Amino acid sequence: MNMRKWKQSPLSRICQWIFLIAFLALFVQTEYRGSDDIPLAVNSFFRADPLVAACYLLAEKSFTLLLLPAALMALFTLALGRFFCGWICPLGTILDLLTSRIRKTAPLRFLQGNVKYWLLLPLLGAALFNVNLAGVLDPIAILVRAFTFALYPLFGDTVRQTWVGLYRVMGEGRDVLAPAYALVRDHLLPFRETFYPLAFLSLLLFLGILFLERYETRAWCRRLCPLGTLLGMLARFSPLKRTPAALCADCGVCRTACPTSFDGELLRQDECIRCMDCSLKCRFGRIGFRFAGWRGTGPYLPERRVLLGGLVSGFFLARLFRFRLPEAKARLLRPPGVRSEEEFLKKCVRCGECMKVCLKNALYPALFQAGLEGVYTPFLIPRLGYCEYNCTLCGQVCPTGAIPDLPVDAKQREVIGKAVLDRARCLPYAGNINCIVCEEHCPIPSKAIRAENVKIAGSDGQPFTLRKPYVVDELCNGCGICENVCPMEGKSAIEVIAVKDRTHLDEASGEGRRGGF
Repeated sequence: MNMRKWKQSPLSRICQWIFLIAFLALFVQTEYRGSDDIPLAVNSFFRADPLVAACYLLAEKSFTLLLLPAALMALFTLALGRFFCGWICPLGTILDLLTSRIRKTAPLRFLQGNVKYWLLLPLLGAALFNVNLAGVLDPIAILVRAFTFALYPLFGDTVRQTWVGLYRVMGEGRDVLAPAYALVRDHLLPFRETFYPLAFLSLLLFLGILFLERYETRAWCRRLCPLGTLLGMLARFSPLKRTPAALCADCGVCRTACPTSFDGELLRQDECIRCMDCSLKCRFGRIGFRFAGWRGTGPYLPERRVLLGGLVSGFFLARLFRFRLPEAKARLLRPPGVRSEEEFLKKCVRCGECMKVCLKNALYPALFQAGLEGVYTPFLIPRLGYCEYNCTLCGQVCPTGAIPDLPVDAKQREVIGKAVLDRARCLPYAGNINCIVCEEHCPIPSKAIRAENVKIAGSDGQPFTLRKPYVVDELCNGCGICENVCPMEGKSAIEVIAVKDRTHLDEASGEGRRGGF
């Protein structure tokens, strides 16, 4: 953007840039950077998201102070209109950056009308029946997931491979680049190289929103976005209104300048994002925004049949998404501190932040492991990573408290699952071969995995001491490190299985029961 255009841009454009830069900076900082604490994270955007707050409130039937910024955002929207979409939303800013570079074709007819209400109302209806799906279509969640699962890992891998190429080209002079790479690595690149399941789907959804710009400016914001629709319903009662409310008889510049709001000759109050472009481009200086009372403008939307139909469809949506595969429950390991699966699903916004900060690469997005209701929610795959004993990062970045933010000592006692030995695969039991890797790596101070000495005869007939591991159930917190480090190829000889009772461990140690089969 050249300086002349920049000087002519309204204050909203400057504000958009500020919030987009803030979003990207917070996203990059929502990462392990050598500190056990993350004071600022991109979860701030979710906590100011009224759609997240509304679905949380309907599903959980309670409110949390974590979402107080969202309540304030709703109140500001009632007073000032749908300014969030035109001044703050990072996805909206990215769409605006693309708008001037994409040639438009005819708008898609199937997106006209009440489609956006048929997306929002079933979400609210499903939340009312205890199924919170807001994060699936929330614009902030879509953007964060696309960055977390696809774009950021791809960026990190590309930069690392480029640096490797530079090192090879420069030969002995490569040490000159070391300080620059250290700076980029420590402050910009992902902490670890990870490629996630559902990365392609997340990226495809994001690119689909961008592709809609080919047909209509801000097509996602105007025709589909459930957050924008909710804000628009509140904005209808805003006392801050544009004057005049319709196109002037001798001019039609507003219609081409406005990205969202004009249907025919009339301005739609619920779709006006307060970008002020119409005021900036008005040749006659007629356009203004002034407070003119709290009364709503125009006929109320959605229509009664759409409102009732949307809420009823939310009931059936809730029933559909409650379908789960029973056999998947045994391996459905949630992050530490999650004790109730039902309560967790009501609160989780499916943002992916916990997976991004997971220190040992243990958390991944669920597809069908938790049923349709649990899509994109985090679960532990110990064979790929484990829950670091002293790490509490996932709870720190969770925007709704679905993963509790616990002190280290409390987190260490939270039960994720229980380790169980498969004696048919465990080397000491199946092959009379000494192996205590799981015991050596167990982080519990008094050891949840121990070994007993057994005298047996070897293949040569000579006696020797075999150390056979066993699990002390009362001490195991299910962190998964034993399964992660097990030397068996493929299926581990020790696996962490989900348990119904996830209450915290007793501090007292003891022999307890032995886990195995």
